[in-house]
Amino acid sequence: MKRLAILASGSGSNAEKIMEYFQNSPKAKVSLVASNKTDAFVLKRAEKFGVPTFTFSKKEMDAGILLEKLQSEKVDWVILAGFLLKIPDALIKAFPDRMVNIHPALLPKYGGKGMYGMHVHEAVKTSGDQETGITIHLVNEHYDEGKIIFQAATPVTAEDTPETIAEKVHALEHRYFPEVIDSLL
Repeated sequence: MKRLAILASGSGSNAEKIMEYFQNSPKAKVSLVASNKTDAFVLKRAEKFGVPTFTFSKKEMDAGILLEKLQSEKVDWVILAGFLLKIPDALIKAFPDRMVNIHPALLPKYGGKGMYGMHVHEAVKTSGDQETGITIHLVNEHYDEGKIIFQAATPVTAEDTPETIAEKVHALEHRYFPEVIDSLL
């Protein structure tokens, strides 16, 4: 049974879909939800599923506290689901090809530092792109540059707003992220 840890900084709707997907899986279970924000709603979502939680500061993460926690919990895979901090190299090296992120655009477009959430959807709208989507990729030492594992697209119409684009992208995230994680295990 593979042990998954989810790192999230905010609401945690993707984390919830992952916990829901794996709650009765014979293959894997979410054994920890960790956040850099003590008031992140993802922590409440984890409680609902009986998943233990852990909070930490950026300073603690950089000092290796998060890595120690993941190792003590015998975590096999680390899933980034709306986690906004850059992952330290030591943490990436501890989980080679076993750390996965989801990005709300078709990388390599609209990736990099500061490109998350509505920032991405506003950039897509401003650019006039006719499609956007999601990218699920391995994590490396650069923001949004790890090996791409999966992409799914959705059309963008002239009537779309950043908010409607966000809704379309969330639907893709919720539909595909748990299944792609499952296929990697």
